Amino acid sequence: MPKEVYEKHLQTWIEDEKAALELIAIVGKLWFDHSVELVIFRNQLVDRSASEILNLHHYAREVVRHPLSVHDTLLLAKAIYENQLAPSRLDIGRIGVQWLDEKSGYTDASDFVRKKLSGFIGADKINLKPRDVVLYGFGRIGRIAARELITQAGKGEQLRLRAIVTRDKSPDDIVKRADLLRSDSVHGHFPGTVIADVEKRCIWVNGHKIDMINAGNPEEIDYTAYGIEDALVIDNTGVWRDREGLSRHLQSKGAAQVLLTAPGKGDIPNVVYGVNNHNFDLDKENIWSAASCTTNAIVPVLSAVHQALGIEKGHIETVHSYTNDQNLLDNYHKKYRRGRSAALNLVITETGAESAIAKVMPELSGKFTGNAIRVPTPNVSLAVMNLQIQKATTKDDLNEIMRKAALEGDLVEQIQYSFSNELVSSDLVGSPVASIFDSPATIVSKDGKTAVLYVWYDNEYGYTRQVIRFAKQLAGVIRLRYY
Repeated sequence: MPKEVYEKHLQTWIEDEKAALELIAIVGKLWFDHSVELVIFRNQLVDRSASEILNLHHYAREVVRHPLSVHDTLLLAKAIYENQLAPSRLDIGRIGVQWLDEKSGYTDASDFVRKKLSGFIGADKINLKPRDVVLYGFGRIGRIAARELITQAGKGEQLRLRAIVTRDKSPDDIVKRADLLRSDSVHGHFPGTVIADVEKRCIWVNGHKIDMINAGNPEEIDYTAYGIEDALVIDNTGVWRDREGLSRHLQSKGAAQVLLTAPGKGDIPNVVYGVNNHNFDLDKENIWSAASCTTNAIVPVLSAVHQALGIEKGHIETVHSYTNDQNLLDNYHKKYRRGRSAALNLVITETGAESAIAKVMPELSGKFTGNAIRVPTPNVSLAVMNLQIQKATTKDDLNEIMRKAALEGDLVEQIQYSFSNELVSSDLVGSPVASIFDSPATIVSKDGKTAVLYVWYDNEYGYTRQVIRFAKQLAGVIRLRYY
């Protein structure tokens, strides 16, 4: 490469990084001053580095097939900041694509933003009242939820994590739990400040005081004694899954709603946010389930395929990372095979995926079988979906259906479209979506009536993001959205 060409490419990159740094400042001001969150095709821009932002623009260009640059995004972000929008979540990737297609019809970027986002301009467009949240249990999902609730706090106008309920055995348990929140072997170090206060029985996280409540039973807790009112209790213990057990939370003073982070039994509504969350009257129920991580991964993809092509029947095999339910070394377990060492074995076990599908998508009831294999990885799982479909298709057409589902419609927060030929599970730790559709792996039979789809999911973080999305709807703190 000639030296002048090398220098030109280097200078272009430097200019892009400078624009990314300027964008970071505007993203922060919008978030903390106005509760306006900018994302780029569902990938958050808050707390991102300049190089990460440039990489997200590369992904955007590949998926939407438009030459979207960081300079376009910066131009639009400035215009959004100037126009004083109401609390909202805006996909600046989608806005940027529209700007590239339509900018000839506007005088400048500010004119475009004023007209395109006219329904968002003015703080009086929406009035958010923050809701208190209590995490009941502090295991894998509980700690990730705590991290994410703090990360998403912004101006504090949505969900406020006020307390965590645990069963402590010694005074220094608070210190140990703070350490587990601060450092995670899978998800890395929490990019914030975590301070344990044993005397006041709380932890301070990025300026948020979180009371640590020691209790053996839900009904013995008085949340109002901690200044907590009308709280949404997120139960991530899985100890109670039926209405009788979960109702115990509602006997606590200050608790108003319960959200279970596991499949609910009996008549408990099982919700996959983005698919069936709008099918319920939220005012007529106060106990909910966010279903399972696997259900949240497979149902969005099934919904998109069924809507476009129709599904006759199918089989789902989940290749699932091991969990704390399994034994580290061989020991007794109430379920077959799960007693064998999780770190050394592939373990065939059952899954409730097929019954869960029926609860979320009744039109597919009885059409699926399912099973699971636990594998020696700590996080990120894979669903292999063998589907018999009604309308014949091709691999390219089916992939295009999923690409559009990831960019348009009701499932844009749930589905990510991957075009990488080198994708492996560790690449997806921290993925914010419920389902990552692996397009190069798609298989379609010659007659076009059988398809095998590969859907990845971060069974910890991706699922927790789904829980929080539904929690915001239950709490009535959904901001205006432009996706």
